Amino acid sequence: MNKLGLIAGEGKFPKLVARNAKESGRKVVAVALQGITTPDLSKYVDKLYWIYIGQLGKLIKIFAKEGITEAVMAGKTPKTLMFSKIKPDLRAAAFFFRLKNRKDDSILKGVAEELAREGIMLQDSTTYISSMMPKEGLLTKRSPTKNELKDIQFGWEMAREMGRLDIGQCVVVKDLAVLAIEAIEGTDEAIKRGGKLGGEGSVAVKISKPNQDMRFDVPAVGIQTVKSLIEAKSSVLAVEAEKTIMFDQEEMVKLADETGISITLMKKA
Repeated sequence: MNKLGLIAGEGKFPKLVARNAKESGRKVVAVALQGITTPDLSKYVDKLYWIYIGQLGKLIKIFAKEGITEAVMAGKTPKTLMFSKIKPDLRAAAFFFRLKNRKDDSILKGVAEELAREGIMLQDSTTYISSMMPKEGLLTKRSPTKNELKDIQFGWEMAREMGRLDIGQCVVVKDLAVLAIEAIEGTDEAIKRGGKLGGEGSVAVKISKPNQDMRFDVPAVGIQTVKSLIEAKSSVLAVEAEKTIMFDQEEMVKLADETGISITLMKKA
């Protein structure tokens, strides 16, 4: 099929996927989330529908009507909204009732299974933006110091374990101690919290889960990540090479260089 379904969350990710998919010859039919997805997504897609968080049945009906058999999920949906703005329809209510827990993987893989039952297969979310997943190497002028490298190694081990437990992807450390781990609040707030607790010189490490499903919840950083590091007076951002989406890379590196932050991509610390 030439049509591609796009389940769009917040940020630039959905727009980049839509633009690149169209450049590859696909017609993009997007389903956006009220209050989360930016309205200007309409400029990048062939058709745009709106639903509320939790309207799983409506999502499936839209894709069925459009003849969608392949779809991509792009853009984060803040999990905190699950406790405030979710409006589940009957299909979603039944879906949540069947879940054994509400961890990210349980919810997202469950949604993928629901779509698959209707003949809609979720593709790797990075299919159309692979060029935005940099390879191993130092991006900034400043390299991590010897002590910072020790913190990266320590943080990597902690982040891998947090990922295995499906808690979060980012850990903030300093002097071989964990200051903050990412939970429901997201990466930026975890970085800021780590800065408040540890003061100047913290190290943020963000990596994929041990068994990362590339269809959704792929680690991502951007200019806002660097701004959060500046606010927290952090000194290093270490992310996993080839498994992390990096938005606004040039702007990120420029701002990091201006403020003395080191950004490094690693395959294993």
